[in-house]
Amino acid sequence: QVQLAESGGALVQAGGSLRLSCVASGRPIGNYNIAWFRQAPGKEREFAAAIHWSAGSTYYADSVKGRFTISRDNAKNTVYLQMNSLKPEDTAVYYCAADSSQYLSLSRSEYNYWGQGTQVTVSS
Repeated sequence: QVQLAESGGALVQAGGSLRLSCVASGRPIGNYNIAWFRQAPGKEREFAAAIHWSAGSTYYADSVKGRFTISRDNAKNTVYLQMNSLKPEDTAVYYCAADSSQYLSLSRSEYNYWGQGTQVTVSS
């Protein structure tokens, strides 16, 4: 099975940028659809962005559309989340998750493999 490890979280000022990385081990990341979810304190884990294993399609939550970009480099076994124009409400633990099904899902329940998360804090 695949193991996922996120990195790149940090404390940043509002309006700043960060790039998160999700590195896979155990299996090629190219076998999986990958999504980023986030969980703010006291809130449910929510979908942020997803990319199909072929990189042929991507989806974004309305709250991040136009500011976040998900991409993948299967040769490096890595998926990225570029986050620009960060807002305090983007503060959360960000998790990457993998799913081996044919179709790209936005649902947390469809993802079988999860990383440990990386903290993003945006100060106002």
